[in-house]
Amino acid sequence: MSEILDASYVNEVQDWIKQVVIGLNFCPFARKPFEEQRVSIVVDHTKEDDGILEVVLRELNRLESSSSDQLETTLIVLPDVYHDFMAFNSLLHVLNEVLEFEGFTGIFQIASFHPHYQFAGTQPDDRENLTNRAPYPMLHLLREDSIEQVLSMHPDPDGIPDANIQRLNQLSESQLKAYFSYLF
Repeated sequence: MSEILDASYVNEVQDWIKQVVIGLNFCPFARKPFEEQRVSIVVDHTKEDDGILEVVLRELNRLESSSSDQLETTLIVLPDVYHDFMAFNSLLHVLNEVLEFEGFTGIFQIASFHPHYQFAGTQPDDRENLTNRAPYPMLHLLREDSIEQVLSMHPDPDGIPDANIQRLNQLSESQLKAYFSYLF
């Protein structure tokens, strides 16, 4: 794919991080590494599971060989595949097995975002699903030690999801459409 197209995907994801993730404070820990440019955004046009596994392993190895002062986290954007959330969710089970097989359990974890993200036990239109809805299917590679460190400094880490839901419930329909324009 062209570098110009990939740059537009990166810009769109950066805007989503600024406006939604940081702007709505869904992740109180995202601002610092993002502003310090320690978040890598990788666009991949692979359409096969094996290719996605290769990209994930490459990026996990890149994280492992980098200090968190240089590279804190990586978002892998997959704009050409997994338009169906359930199929995407199935991929996550495979990726977690790969983490274990490759010896990355306890070192890294993989979070996910998708335009049709749906938490178990919710309805498709429940607002809480918006916390993980992004413009494209994405895999978020996180350092477990960094997560533990920032959670230990937060006054109420268990309350973050409830605070996010409360924040979403306070938004008007027009505000929702402004923040999540990529969904409408």
